[in-house]
Amino acid sequence: MNASAGRRLTRRALLVHCTLLAAASALPGARAAAPRRVLVLGDSLSAEYGLQRGEGWVALLGERLARDKIAASVINASISGDTTSGGRSRLPALLKQHQPGVVVIELGGNDALRGLPLSMTRDNLLAMVRAAKQAGAKVLVVGMQVPPNYGRQYGADFAALFAQVAKTEDTGLVPFLLKGVADSPQADAMFQPDRIHPIAKAHPTMLDNVWAGLKPLLG
Repeated sequence: MNASAGRRLTRRALLVHCTLLAAASALPGARAAAPRRVLVLGDSLSAEYGLQRGEGWVALLGERLARDKIAASVINASISGDTTSGGRSRLPALLKQHQPGVVVIELGGNDALRGLPLSMTRDNLLAMVRAAKQAGAKVLVVGMQVPPNYGRQYGADFAALFAQVAKTEDTGLVPFLLKGVADSPQADAMFQPDRIHPIAKAHPTMLDNVWAGLKPLLG
């Protein structure tokens, strides 16, 4: 092989190499890691009811991700008054639109306030978890509890169903969103006049509760 032919072969090999690199870089697994999307599907506790914009735990989550330099963005799809039935009906379109890597499901409290059957709440939560997993997302189930006046047995069964769903579907779990708020010695001072929705001061604690379950899912 003469020198000219060798140079042509070298250039051809280099061209093929560069072409293969370009093709590989176009593959999803080879691209630089894109920001993960965290979809929060919740009710008024996540929708900043009665608060100034940016004071709720979901907004604070976005700030924490930025502060900790975690490449993730937050989509807050929470609606005040929403139930698990409402969330179940809305979720497919949200999954298609946002393609989240993590779905946080904070629903169920309004089911209890409306006296809906626990079996319905459980079935709706299971359906949402399975839909999110089928779409390729990890899931965090956020639990809720009801006041003692609902009855001891009902309260225990309601609180337990979130853990049951999380165990059945092997998801992340926040046992009680309002831990450290509703059960604190100063609980009365942590809520708005309706005694249902926490004030802004309580939301950093709520975020800490969610963060404990969410951080492992972010990798």
